[in-house]
Amino acid sequence: MNLSIIIPLLNEEESLQELQNWILTVMKANNYSYEIIFIDDGSTDKSWSIIEQLSIENSNVKGIRFLKNFGKSQALHAGFAKAQGDVIITMDADLQDSPNEIPELYDMIINQKFDLVSGWKKKRYDSVFAKNIPSKLFNWAARKTSGVQLNDFNCGLKAYKNIVVKNIEVSGEMHRYIPVLAKNAGFGKIGEKVVLHQPRKYGETKFGMDRFINGFLDLITIWFLSRFGKRPMHLFGALGSLMFIIGFFSAGFIGFMKLYKLYHDLPYELVTNNPWFYISLTTMIIGTQLFLAGFLGEIILRTKNNEERYKVSNEINFK
Repeated sequence: MNLSIIIPLLNEEESLQELQNWILTVMKANNYSYEIIFIDDGSTDKSWSIIEQLSIENSNVKGIRFLKNFGKSQALHAGFAKAQGDVIITMDADLQDSPNEIPELYDMIINQKFDLVSGWKKKRYDSVFAKNIPSKLFNWAARKTSGVQLNDFNCGLKAYKNIVVKNIEVSGEMHRYIPVLAKNAGFGKIGEKVVLHQPRKYGETKFGMDRFINGFLDLITIWFLSRFGKRPMHLFGALGSLMFIIGFFSAGFIGFMKLYKLYHDLPYELVTNNPWFYISLTTMIIGTQLFLAGFLGEIILRTKNNEERYKVSNEINFK
């Protein structure tokens, strides 16, 4: 199979039929073998009924329905697990991503040998202050932190080799950072393509300003995980040991000075009246806690079980 097109959605009943027809036009024009996987992330409108009807009309249309809204990352994770195509395309369901971009994305994966190609909505139709400026700031921070030189981490239109999506774990709200996850997994040939961004035709956006706040928090998380996720002891153990040593030598110095004054019959004060006593005690306690945090982190990594992150209520056309 040439293509798996994965489309996560939430309350997009007006756009689904039109989006499917547009995709089918592109598939037929290029003679692709394909599957379209809609992931209904807890819609409360008629989205799932429309997906059921589309799947009856076309056996290449498949559907996954969540019991409730679990988030875009979980929807992509479910789609990646089911995808069978040589090339995986992800796109949004709101018609702002153009299926006409698919052939060039496919060519970049198959013929130019990219592991992943991310869309870049260079010209946007969103509000300048509500989305464009925060998005530029967010993308700048993501580039500096991750080392992945993309202009648009948030673009939902992306193409992947099948092996890439089968070897990355998309959890929490990490869908923005799939290129970073791919890089950390060893897939280093990451490309970018300028894609058409269209004005939203139906409904309203499901994302507000909070997505940028969450995005920056996720950026910190992925920075930490990429460097210390598999070796927490390297960070917490090192910091804990350093603080404990500082506290230990501070306490030793206080004890030495008291003994020195006692030996030379010099006036001295109680140890507990010396502020350095409390500084040394605090640093030793914090150092011990950090060391234990790293130790516990190592144990958790070696004993953790993969937990189910979402619940599926229905599936269509999967064998």
